[in-house]
Amino acid sequence: MSRPRIVIAGLGDTGVLTAVRLAKRYDVVGISPKPALVSGQELGLRLTRPRRWARDYQLGFESLRGLDRVRRVHGVLEGLDPQARRVSVRLADGSVTQEPYDVLVIATGVRNGFWRRPDLQTREEVDASVLSAHETIAAAGSLAVIGGGAAAVSAAWNASRTWPDKRVDLFFPGPTALPSHHRRVWARLRTELEAQGVGLHPGHRAEVREGFDCDQITSGTVAWSTGQADTHHDAVLWAIGRAIPNSQWLPPELLDPQGFVRCGLDLTVPGFDGVFAIGDVAATDPQRSSARNFTFKLLARNIRAHLEGRPLKSFDPPKRRWGSVVGPQDDGLVVFTAAGQRIRIPRLPAEHFIQGWVVDRTYYRGIRRPKRDAD
Repeated sequence: MSRPRIVIAGLGDTGVLTAVRLAKRYDVVGISPKPALVSGQELGLRLTRPRRWARDYQLGFESLRGLDRVRRVHGVLEGLDPQARRVSVRLADGSVTQEPYDVLVIATGVRNGFWRRPDLQTREEVDASVLSAHETIAAAGSLAVIGGGAAAVSAAWNASRTWPDKRVDLFFPGPTALPSHHRRVWARLRTELEAQGVGLHPGHRAEVREGFDCDQITSGTVAWSTGQADTHHDAVLWAIGRAIPNSQWLPPELLDPQGFVRCGLDLTVPGFDGVFAIGDVAATDPQRSSARNFTFKLLARNIRAHLEGRPLKSFDPPKRRWGSVVGPQDDGLVVFTAAGQRIRIPRLPAEHFIQGWVVDRTYYRGIRRPKRDAD
C-alpha cells in the first residue's frame, strides 16, 4: 500500500521545518524557487555580516539531513487544481510539471523587501544578491532605514554597530518603533540605538509614488507625507512592511480580500479537504503568527491526525511578538519575552546549545556543515 503523498508548497523556514517532521512517515515533495533555505530572518546580520548570516540562515537543501527523504522540485508554482488534487510547477527549463497530492501545505510566504522575493534563482544568484546588498550598504556614507518593525530596527542597530563612522537614521511612522512587541522592548533598544549614534525620527511616513519599487536599496532624496522637509541619503533601505502574499498561483476562493490564504487556527483551509496553510501567507490571525511560535509542530501533528481520522488541535496566537530583534552578536544573543523581559544568552551557549543542539539537531534533524569560519 502506497504511503500518502504530502506536497509542501514553499521551502522557507516553516516549510522546511514541516517537511522534516513528516518525511519519515509519508512521501513528501517540497517545491521551492530557491536551491536552498534562504531565510527571511535576521536582516541586520544579513546586511552587515553576510558570511556569518549564511552560516545559519542560508542552508543548501542537501545539507539538511531531515530533507534526505524529501523529493525537492526547483521551480515556481503556477496553479492549483483542488478537484484533481494537484499543483502545477514551472521548472527552470521552462517546462511545466504536475504534482499530485493527498495533503497540500501552502507555505509560500510573502514578498517583502529585496530580502524576501519569490524569484526563481540559482545558488550563484542567491549568493550574488546577498553580497550585493551588503556591499551597497557598506559603501554608503549615510544610511536611512525606513520602517518601524523588527527588520528595520535590526538593520539600523547592526549597521551602526558594524560601521560606527556611518551616519545611520531610522525613520518610523508612529511615536515608537516595534509596535507589535511589548513597550519595554523598544524602550531598551531605543537606548542602545541612541548610544550607538543612530538618529531616531518618529512620526515620519515616506511618500511612496505609484509604481515605485520598494524591493530595492535606493539612494537620494526621500520625501515625507507627514510634512517634514526632504532628506538625502547615500543609501535608503525600505523596510516598510508592505507584505505581498505569494498567492498569485492559488484560486481566489482560497484567499481573503488582501490575498492571504484563509486559514483557521487548526491551520486548515476551510472548504478544501486536505489543504493546510502556515507562515506569513496564512491569515490565521492579524499578526499571521503561525510563521513563528513553533507552529510547524502543530501542523505536522494535525496532518497526521487528518490522515488518521483523528480530531485536530488549534493554536493560541500570542498577542505580542517575542524573540530576538537584532540577532546573534559576538557577545551572545539577546531574546525578549512577550512580556518585554530581556534574556541574554552568552555566545558559547547560544552557538553550541541553542544553534548547535536545539536548531541544528532537534529542529532540522542534523546539518552537514563545513568547518565554521568567522567573517
